[in-house]
Amino acid sequence: MLGRTALLLCTLGAAVPLHADEIKVAVAANFLDVITTLGEQFAQQTGHRVLISSGSTGKLYAQIKNGAPFDVFFSADDIRPALLEQEGVIVPGSRFTYALGTLVLWSPDDQLIDDELTALKHGDFRFLAIANPATAPYGRAAQEVLTGMGLWKDFSKRMVRGENIGQTYQYVYSRNAELGFVAKSQVFSQGEYAGGSWWEVPADQYAPIVQQAVQLSDTPATTALLDYVRSAEGQAVIRAYGYGIEQAN
Repeated sequence: MLGRTALLLCTLGAAVPLHADEIKVAVAANFLDVITTLGEQFAQQTGHRVLISSGSTGKLYAQIKNGAPFDVFFSADDIRPALLEQEGVIVPGSRFTYALGTLVLWSPDDQLIDDELTALKHGDFRFLAIANPATAPYGRAAQEVLTGMGLWKDFSKRMVRGENIGQTYQYVYSRNAELGFVAKSQVFSQGEYAGGSWWEVPADQYAPIVQQAVQLSDTPATTALLDYVRSAEGQAVIRAYGYGIEQAN
């Protein structure tokens, strides 16, 4: 199975059911930290174990189409969940918006990105990292932004393309690329940015990143996890990582 996998073990207690189920979750890379936190909290409350596989939305969709035994899919867009719904793969009526993503240009160098975007506009860098626009919604959004600024063709030979937004972030974090377009959730937590310099791209410069989830297996444990994600407690965690949820249903 492609992607990073994390096993979230339950904490046993009086409220833990006699039989703890495993829930296999496929999650787009931008939401990995969030679902890990949510999964840990859910496990503590229910005793169910959450197994997480992370990757690009496009590749996870292909795995599901090829029969990968996931119970839930947290996509970084609304296109693949809608396709799975049309193809009759999901539990009927389970598709919902769980978050609205935000694109950020970020650098670990706290001086590189200024209010005028001087480095970006003048090309004062060696490499710029973006996620692959063909498989990653955040990469597609980055392409829209650069195209709108008239910079896409100019920078085509200086781009480092990550297979997903997680790999893209690593390129920038490791300084193999001086700056890159990443998900806000990767550099923002508990109300503030982690460090470096950044430009939060105005929402009108790219199509909305509407992130939807679908339920792939109809089990009580899977339903309970999705209910938890949509609960007030779950939404508070999602907000803390910089996502919008006002349109979530």
